Amino acid sequence: QVQLLESGGGSAHAGDSLRLSCAASGAGRYGMGWFRQASGKEREFVASISWIGGSPVYAPSVKGRFTISREKPNNTLFLQMNDLKIEDAGVYYCAANTRQIMGGPEADEYDYWGQGTRVTISS
Repeated sequence: QVQLLESGGGSAHAGDSLRLSCAASGAGRYGMGWFRQASGKEREFVASISWIGGSPVYAPSVKGRFTISREKPNNTLFLQMNDLKIEDAGVYYCAANTRQIMGGPEADEYDYWGQGTRVTISS
């Protein structure tokens, strides 16, 4: 069993930065990822990272602007979001993939999800 709790969402202007955090608790070795869902749209992959904090994978829309990282001692996942765009708005979800240690872009492979944190971007 893995519990995930996101924080750090809020309002920002285009071009600003935000940092999301996800506190993970529960035994096991698992990959983790960030997904987001904009209003009226399907949930989409943002970034993932392996159990050891390597092998980051990014969606093309955020590559070069967002950085995923993982702090092992307290098993916290981060998403540093720079140069935010209007289209980055949505609810951001932290997820854990206990089936493998690599994470990955497929939402169906993740079996634990946080409750989400909302990011609002204005021009």
